[in-house]
Amino acid sequence: MLTRLDRRTLLAGSLALGASGLALPRIALAQTTGTRKVLFVLLRGAADGLAMLAPVGDPGFEALRGAALADYASAPRIGSFFALHPALTEVGKAAASGEALFVHAAATAYRERSHFDAQNLLETGGSAPYATKDGWLNRLVTLTGEAQRGEMPRALAIAPAVPLALRGDAPVSSYAPSALPAASDDFMARVGALYEADSELASLWARAIETRAMAGDDGLNSLRDASANGALVASLMQGARGAQIAMIEVDGWDTHANQRGAFARQARGLDALLAAYRTGMGEEWRDTLVLVATEFGRTAQLNGTGGTDHGTASAALVMGGNVRGGRVEADWPGLAARQLYEGRDLAPTIALESVLAGAVAEHFRLDPAQTLARLFPGRIGKPLSGIVR
Repeated sequence: MLTRLDRRTLLAGSLALGASGLALPRIALAQTTGTRKVLFVLLRGAADGLAMLAPVGDPGFEALRGAALADYASAPRIGSFFALHPALTEVGKAAASGEALFVHAAATAYRERSHFDAQNLLETGGSAPYATKDGWLNRLVTLTGEAQRGEMPRALAIAPAVPLALRGDAPVSSYAPSALPAASDDFMARVGALYEADSELASLWARAIETRAMAGDDGLNSLRDASANGALVASLMQGARGAQIAMIEVDGWDTHANQRGAFARQARGLDALLAAYRTGMGEEWRDTLVLVATEFGRTAQLNGTGGTDHGTASAALVMGGNVRGGRVEADWPGLAARQLYEGRDLAPTIALESVLAGAVAEHFRLDPAQTLARLFPGRIGKPLSGIVR
């Protein structure tokens, strides 16, 4: 009877598919980071990692989720132990081609169950909710700017307002489709003239105009069309003038009732967004890293309404043309009653902060320890390695 799998066992059983530099005062690099792109996808509402990547090889899964077991009968396997949710068709293809990696039983340092507090901690990268005012992704903008010898990369939020993860001292733009009539050229020129005497406002306005021009006539009036959103993000990140660091949010993962249906709908949308983005990036996909994470997981057992409540550990997804994919990174804690966190949740065994820091450090060729310290201050341990080639 299987009681525990360590990471080595999981890697050995996974699909057979498919890192030192010049020192700067606060960073190390091996080459310019200017052609490399990162997209952070935040799944707001606590996406269920046990549904995203079901541990069908654990006998405890059937005991806890027997009603949903049939969903994975013909689902793609990542190794012999995990089955990918069948709605994640294109993600499964990316895994099969070695371009998608899962990290399971991962969680931030947060151990309570408030969406607001957990999202704040994940976005700021602070040591406690509301202890830090800027976001880890904004600090990454500064970090890569230092690696590029002071050339600040373009950062973009695909959202009506800049999310907390991207707020801070580094300049950031935002873009979102609107149902409102487009402003006239005369109005835009007048606003530009109003701002031109202020160097900071003029710079921000120039970035906004450039982003607007890159989006072109997107034909959208909201961010509800997942596939169109993926194509839009790609159009805003392509080329030398495209955003190098970007973020998009996907709401609706708080599945307290009828999780099988609700999760499947959410997963289809996420799959469509990622597939369109991957296609839209074209040849630049090989230099692109996608990080998909959520604030915490959900209860291991379904509740009385076929849903799940707020939990602890979940699964994260890393995609990209240079990712060491087709596998699962996990120190599997098990699903027996005695192995669950507080008797109800998937126990966390990998720090999500180490995953994020390790991935961006390898992708941008930064010093891993310094990256962890800058993006997630106060964390103890080593960034996860071996994510990117």
